[in-house]
Amino acid sequence: MLANSVIETVGNTPMVKLNRIGSHTKANIYAKLEYMNPGGSVKDRVAFQIVEDAEREGLLRPGGTIVEATSGNTGMGLALAAALRGYKCVFVMPDKMSEEKIKALRAFGARVVVTPTNVEPDDPRSYYCVSKRIADETPGAFYANQYHNQSNPKAHYRTTGPEIWRQLDGKVDAFVSAAGTGGTISGVGKYLKEQRNDIHVVAADPIGSVYYDYFNTGRMPPAYSYTVEGFGEDFLPTTMHFDVVDEVVRVTDAECFEYARRLVREEGIYTGGSSGGAVAACVKLAERLDREVNIVTIMCDSASRYLSKVFDDEWMRQNGFLRDDPMEGTVADLLSVRDPSKLQTATPDDSVRSVIEKLKQFGISQLPVLVDGRVHGIINERDLLDHLIRSGDALMPIRDLVETRFAIVELRNKVSLLSQFFAQDLTVLVMDGGRIIEIVTKIDFIAYVSSTSARAQKRR
Repeated sequence: MLANSVIETVGNTPMVKLNRIGSHTKANIYAKLEYMNPGGSVKDRVAFQIVEDAEREGLLRPGGTIVEATSGNTGMGLALAAALRGYKCVFVMPDKMSEEKIKALRAFGARVVVTPTNVEPDDPRSYYCVSKRIADETPGAFYANQYHNQSNPKAHYRTTGPEIWRQLDGKVDAFVSAAGTGGTISGVGKYLKEQRNDIHVVAADPIGSVYYDYFNTGRMPPAYSYTVEGFGEDFLPTTMHFDVVDEVVRVTDAECFEYARRLVREEGIYTGGSSGGAVAACVKLAERLDREVNIVTIMCDSASRYLSKVFDDEWMRQNGFLRDDPMEGTVADLLSVRDPSKLQTATPDDSVRSVIEKLKQFGISQLPVLVDGRVHGIINERDLLDHLIRSGDALMPIRDLVETRFAIVELRNKVSLLSQFFAQDLTVLVMDGGRIIEIVTKIDFIAYVSSTSARAQKRR
């Protein structure tokens, strides 16, 4: 191939079948190698589409400055476009991003501003707010705004989706993508479902992100910090089109890093943590389906951006991701050794008194609150007591006392992830078949871990 410029080399990336990872399942898992784009990631497609549309609409003019909030990859694509077309760049990144990403952007002459990770999206220090402020204060600036710019999913609808369809001759049963801005899953998902509506579209979401709980409950949960870079969010971008998503599969930091390292060492696929998370979700889906299906996923970016983190044993060890005896049991295993119980629930219209009587009757301290079968929140004895001390009104509906500090797990999830939720003082609800079936308490978790450890010691 002879190209007139690097722009012409974006897209038409190869797809390869995984031969070792997932081989214990009946599925065929295919990985589209987006790190082979010239900027090293799937975001090259988005960046060039954003610039092209902005130029056509008169939003980006000669000599202008492109400003963006980025985890690194979109910034790299925009830096490539800027280098070719003579624009300046300012990129704002959260401080959890790898040093390799920052240095790569500066190699293109971009100005990089680093902001705190653990702040709310509307905090003036967040990378969203800082990038908007820089765009407002810079003459001739264009704010790329990948989280709300519909050129983002458009790029994948126009290019990535059709490529996947052609490469597998339309024999696609499921598409799995790490979900960050949502552009990839929204654009590809829309295109594939237009070809065949029964294609199953799955978003992989890291624990701490809001997508899983929002998708399953319709309510915005609190977001928490996580380590893997490049996907998951603490707010809802308008480029995330849930109408094309059939399922959200949650993955842990540890799973993302484990599968990224396995992809390099077992499949020769030189990719990073978000790709590892996507493959972890593919394997979970394949195990559950238990039949021959073709599952396609995206290898988002290159491992070269994470050499000082995911692929550094010392960093992995210091952050608790290299362990000799990981907890392999599932939530189903935990429930199987616990005394069986019938889940008790409440509704927002139940009175304070009726809920207190139910807690007393069943010897429990909290109840999930359901509306039309979906989780609305949690009511616990602490909040009920505080209310009674303040007002003494036992007949009031509990509606205003319901908390949203909960997390949802599924039976197939690893027990090890429960510790992350309990460390954040969240109530953990177990979902099966779209229904909440149990509450798991800290005591349940402690009892399971201690009994498992005791059995392991006896075997030694």
